[in-house]
Amino acid sequence: MTDTQLDSFIARGKEVLSIEEKGLASVRESLGEDFANAVATLAACTGRVIITGLGKSGLVGRKIAATLSSTGTPSFFLHPVEGAHGDLGMVRKEDAVIAISNSGETDELNAVLPAIKSFGTKIISLTSNRDSTMGSLSDIVVQVKVPCEACSYGLAPTSSTTAALATGDALAVCLMDYKHFDSKDFKKFHPGGALGKRLTKCVSEMMHIDNIPFAKDGSTLAEALAVLNDGGLGLVALVDDQKRLSGVITDGDIRRIVCKGVFNPQSPASEFMITKPMRASSDMSAALALDIMEEKQITVLPVIDDGGYVVGMIHLHDLLGKGRLKFAESHRGC
Repeated sequence: MTDTQLDSFIARGKEVLSIEEKGLASVRESLGEDFANAVATLAACTGRVIITGLGKSGLVGRKIAATLSSTGTPSFFLHPVEGAHGDLGMVRKEDAVIAISNSGETDELNAVLPAIKSFGTKIISLTSNRDSTMGSLSDIVVQVKVPCEACSYGLAPTSSTTAALATGDALAVCLMDYKHFDSKDFKKFHPGGALGKRLTKCVSEMMHIDNIPFAKDGSTLAEALAVLNDGGLGLVALVDDQKRLSGVITDGDIRRIVCKGVFNPQSPASEFMITKPMRASSDMSAALALDIMEEKQITVLPVIDDGGYVVGMIHLHDLLGKGRLKFAESHRGC
């Protein structure tokens, strides 16, 4: 590869970006009342916002749906072909549909719009052609028209898809402003960010080190059960006099003992303990501890040092933030 060829790539790349910038500027200047009406329609929507499109427009639609959902406007993507084969059953009158097609003449998309319209569902189209078939089937047409594609032959969707994507962002941001969606709301819809930070920590930063539920090796099952109940972690560790781990008994173990009909409070607890339980070390990552819990379907691990001594316990709730992570805005039914 010669220096001249490398320089030509840089020049061509800059030219493409300039063409796309001009396309965005053109759409920005043409933005008007139809855009405002589209925002008002979406703001008034009591259902979901459904995005549909085919090919590159479909890929843009998926991103717009993701942006809307993560910023307080429930949304999902509907593939028009799948819609024609039964998925239109997901569409309700109270929903709103955003249809995306640069030409407005995508046959597969236009085939499902009349059915959607018959539901009484509002249709907003993003297209370069107001007079297209899709435009005529829509309640609101937001014109997204660029002077040209960045592709040398004007064939590959480039400037047009960039403009459609940016227009979707503009809709989402306007809705955020209307709903007063702020950073606290954003965190509620992005628990993975907070969770990701927690899982980079070591177990030692999160584990319980005070009032660890210990029972001595010679304890009866009743004595171990009393410690288990008071501990509140769902596990009691049976240890020797130096607090070296001998085994554990969990809430689940007690349930299984009762179901088997072998529950005898005066029996030695050691008869029922798990002698080789899963365990964590204090320098283990929280992410690895969570992996162990997920794989083994358990909620608590004893934390053991190199000498076999119990130095703490780590619970699933410690890893997930003890209620600080919110995965749903409310407790209402689906």
